[in-house]
Amino acid sequence: MAESSNHELLTLHSLRLKGFIDAAEAAELAGLEQSIVDAQLAAFAEQELVVHREGRVSGWQLTAEGRAKGEALLAEELDTAGVRDQVADAYRRFLESNQSFLSICTDWQVRVIDGEQALNDHTDADYDASVIEALAGTDVVVQPIVADLAAALDRFSSYGPRFADRLAKVKSGDTDWFTKPMIDSYHTVWFELHENLLATLGIERAKEGH
Repeated sequence: MAESSNHELLTLHSLRLKGFIDAAEAAELAGLEQSIVDAQLAAFAEQELVVHREGRVSGWQLTAEGRAKGEALLAEELDTAGVRDQVADAYRRFLESNQSFLSICTDWQVRVIDGEQALNDHTDADYDASVIEALAGTDVVVQPIVADLAAALDRFSSYGPRFADRLAKVKSGDTDWFTKPMIDSYHTVWFELHENLLATLGIERAKEGH
């Protein structure tokens, strides 16, 4: 049975994954009731683990102390659950597909015509269909990876359904769900999963692969 993360970890981790997020978004990402997240954030603010920023867009973010606290909780969870090797193996498999996925995203946004790069204006239906087919192939590869992660830690359980949903939207013609950055697109979810794996395993993105 997959290990269920505690509320403290889930709340801090939601801020780690998104960087800057409002309480409602944090609750949705953490899979917790809004009242629980509100209480956690208030307590964390008193401990100076998080700060609330007001402005054109308001939201919560981690302090350096909050990031360190989250990393400690993640490491403790891995060791307590005894799933470090499982998560590390899934991360390795994810990395094997990461570059090809990013190339597919580039192919969606940019085309090479007569040896020159040009923005994809999406007027060539056959070309776009081939890139969407490549995305579907990537989904076939990533679904077993996220299923293994979900079997280890319950907080990874949303990724399989989210990827499947975004792929279905793209296939149905709602192609914003491919790479659009301001929504929870396939690319956005992929980036979040990558960050989740790095944070869980205590790997700095800048030092990845070194």
